Amino acid sequence: MNISKSGYRVFSANSTTACTELAKRITERLGVELGKSVVYQEANRETRVDVKESVRGQDIFIIQTIPRDVNTAIMELLVMAYALKTSCAKNIIGVIPYFPYSKQCKMRKRGSIVCKLLASMLAKAGLTHIITMDLHQKEIQGFFSFPVDNLRASPFLIQYIQEEVRIYYTQPHCSWTSSEEQAQSYAERLRLGLAVMHGEAHHSESDMADGRHSPPLSRTTTGHTGLELPLMMAKEKPPITVVGDVGGRIAIIVDDMIDDVEDFVAAAEILKERGAYKIYIMATHGLLSADAPRLIEESAIDEVVVTNTVPHEVQKLQCPKIKTVDVSMILAEAIRRIHNGESMAYLFRNIAVDD
Repeated sequence: MNISKSGYRVFSANSTTACTELAKRITERLGVELGKSVVYQEANRETRVDVKESVRGQDIFIIQTIPRDVNTAIMELLVMAYALKTSCAKNIIGVIPYFPYSKQCKMRKRGSIVCKLLASMLAKAGLTHIITMDLHQKEIQGFFSFPVDNLRASPFLIQYIQEEVRIYYTQPHCSWTSSEEQAQSYAERLRLGLAVMHGEAHHSESDMADGRHSPPLSRTTTGHTGLELPLMMAKEKPPITVVGDVGGRIAIIVDDMIDDVEDFVAAAEILKERGAYKIYIMATHGLLSADAPRLIEESAIDEVVVTNTVPHEVQKLQCPKIKTVDVSMILAEAIRRIHNGESMAYLFRNIAVDD
């Protein structure tokens, strides 16, 4: 494709080489060259973006993968979007496979809904559309004032199971383990049994910081001191238990992301005790923070399968159990369809609301 006549450009907003790998795969599939720009951090850690070619009147797609330095990646995206906006780009579409701060999408006591704040910042910077994948909560799409295409990685992960786990796939029964509807969706598509994991490995959330001692006790008040409201009992979640038979079968834990792996390791130990033959973890976003590679390597988990929405090459070197599935194909097709004004329904074939 001749990039001078394509009517759109694809840029990478990352300043690190490891994070541009997905952008290169996408542009190769599209048959275009990556847009010419320079993204870097100055000596005082300020982010600077220089766009090296004209973008006037064109559709611009900014691919931004999120490394461990989340806040720097966000600033790179915001600054590049604003630079393209002031350069008279027609439309600015953010391709953000893993949307950061997606776990902070609910109000927690005196906290804030940071995900909504980020959505407002992206709109203010000039973005007019977002392509993302497997949001932590689908309701996050309501935070945006512009269209959001929330793609699914499940077809690629299911294909991996069919092709790479085929040695054991002929067993009459396999068990799927998760507490989410996503596991049921996988099980129904592959005509397999379903087991459910219930409970948590970590301690229950403390309710001591709920404001019961505010205002400070030293403050004197006059008159009525307040109502005696019924005291709500604190939640206490049970330890991890498995509902369903996993003895002598393959167990696959399904989730949208894997970051801190303590819960997954604890779940794998329970599954081994219950007689599971092999244990796989399937997740879209492999954040794998802190000591995750070491914990996985030392655990009963046989394989962790994630997509390349987040760069994790360093973690793979530390733990050979981590495998990667490429999703650049669906991201490239989404870019092509949006630019050409084609329907996105093809990318959501046989995908239900609960998937």
